Amino acid sequence: MTARTPVPHPCVRRLRLVLLAAIALTLAPAAPLRAQPPDPASDPAASRTPVQSRLQTPRIGPSGQPLPRYASLRASKVNLRTGPGVRYPIKWVYQRTGLPVEVIDEFETWRNIRDWEGATGWIHQSMLSPTRMILVVERQRLLRRKPDPQAGGVALVEPGVVGRLRGCDGAWCRVEIKGFSGWLRRDEIYGDDDPARLTSGR
Repeated sequence: MTARTPVPHPCVRRLRLVLLAAIALTLAPAAPLRAQPPDPASDPAASRTPVQSRLQTPRIGPSGQPLPRYASLRASKVNLRTGPGVRYPIKWVYQRTGLPVEVIDEFETWRNIRDWEGATGWIHQSMLSPTRMILVVERQRLLRRKPDPQAGGVALVEPGVVGRLRGCDGAWCRVEIKGFSGWLRRDEIYGDDDPARLTSGR
């Protein structure tokens, strides 16, 4: 990848979306649960956890929707559990509304998801939205006016910022972030339509 942090142009507005330290790009560990998980040998659902970290080919899940697929978190506090049910311990607590995730498996009303760092776990389907979102990754990025590496900038966007995915064309995706609209390369975001990304387990 040849993209590097661009030199700001005087007319480029610096978009620093300040996030609270407690919710900036990291998952907040939940307090340990006292209840022990059921014996996996006696629970068919538990035997499916965790799923394989890399899916080789797309398939149709029990809900009739494709697996894997992207979704986004519906709430500002979402528990990621070790198995498909409230009796399973909480692994992490996501604290970012709109955070994109990959749905990689299904069991009844529960969805096995993978996040941008490759962590997996189970979330109730009510906590997921089909709205397509993106996460800016790794470093500061230049939101461009056109899908061209020479195009002028709209704003500088910090890593960890979440935006709305509007569509992709080749190596570029059109996004909206806090009222700013422009283009970012696929390798600058997590949550795009590239089939390779869906199975990469990034």
